[in-house]
Amino acid sequence: MKNLSIALCAAAIFAAAAPASAHVTLGQESAPAGSYYKAVFRVPHGCAGSATTSVSIRVPEGVISVKPQPKPGWTVATEKAAYTQTYEVHGKPVSEGVVKVTWQGGPLPDDQFDEFAFLAKLPSDPEAMMLFFPVEQTCEKGSIAWDEFAAPGVDPHSLEKPAPALMLIHGEGHEHHH
Repeated sequence: MKNLSIALCAAAIFAAAAPASAHVTLGQESAPAGSYYKAVFRVPHGCAGSATTSVSIRVPEGVISVKPQPKPGWTVATEKAAYTQTYEVHGKPVSEGVVKVTWQGGPLPDDQFDEFAFLAKLPSDPEAMMLFFPVEQTCEKGSIAWDEFAAPGVDPHSLEKPAPALMLIHGEGHEHHH
């Protein structure tokens, strides 16, 4: 498992160096494990010249207490489901929560960019090194699934449609409680 964690960490370093304008990215690509984190997803363009009308983000297991940020001109909806395990939030067990956030509206023209955000608590599991947030970008004509993950040993630059990735930083005592 340690080799996998090291490989994922290396993949994250390469992913952070990828050009930000080519695909949907996170505004901040690393954060302390166990902390509350504002995930800001930057959508830099539409689909082959067509305006964006919907942005859907799948929330990875272990990311809990998701609260989406509203956007003028867009409606926001969440999908809830059971987690694979029970987590603790403010001393209470939580076994289900938001697993997907979708903003619909706009439209966001192809020649403009925007950001879509939510607040969430990140996992503190020391085995978790990277989190991937697959994004479905729907446009007036077509869609793009930003959902590719770089396997260990694979150059993330070789991916055509990479999922936004977050590197978790462990052991620095940054846990923040709300």
